[in-house]
Amino acid sequence: METKEKIREIEEIVQQELSCSAHSLDHSMRVYRLCRLIADKKSVDMETLEIAALMHDIGQSKEASDSSGKTDHAIEGAKMAGDILRDLHFPEDKIKNIQNCIISHRYRTKNRPKTEEAKILFDADKLDGIGALGIARMFAWVGKNGANIYRRVDLEEYAKENLTGGDINGRIKDRTKHSPQIEFEIKAGRLKDRLYTKEAKSIFDERVEYMRKFLERLENEVEGKI
Repeated sequence: METKEKIREIEEIVQQELSCSAHSLDHSMRVYRLCRLIADKKSVDMETLEIAALMHDIGQSKEASDSSGKTDHAIEGAKMAGDILRDLHFPEDKIKNIQNCIISHRYRTKNRPKTEEAKILFDADKLDGIGALGIARMFAWVGKNGANIYRRVDLEEYAKENLTGGDINGRIKDRTKHSPQIEFEIKAGRLKDRLYTKEAKSIFDERVEYMRKFLERLENEVEGKI
């Protein structure tokens, strides 16, 4: 089976696993395209990067179905990807590199990207959560999880109450207490210092400003100021 055929088969498998509109195949394809944009003129293994981009969220359903909050979709996704890629007869060293990209792609984890491919995937995934797309995905997440359209909180108190370890980088315990405003304050607005590539940082600035202005407008409308 040729590489293009394998990638098409991977797309079909990923589509079956991803049901949430915020983490759908559409999201994976946008990340895939951003990876190609960021990687342009860089010396990277494009096959590893492209496959990792397609498969990076494949473990999302397992995480979402675990109410204990102990399941990490990046770790589960790496395991699932390994099984799928072995069935497609990819070499073991390629599988390991793809798994490393998937394991380190998420924001709330201690697993940091080490390879150039992993760093690019991390950056591309974060960029898809910023700007107009980030706003759309935030509200898709709100609808799925019964969270708040608008809610502002004291971040220190919120972290103690609803983030694992009482840490601002901890995972959300009760999703119904969350909101786009909180998400922006604890993650989206702080992302730039966590990005690895200069290409991603240049894209980030414009996107995050658009998002900030939207959330300010939303707050003013909620409070009856406009």
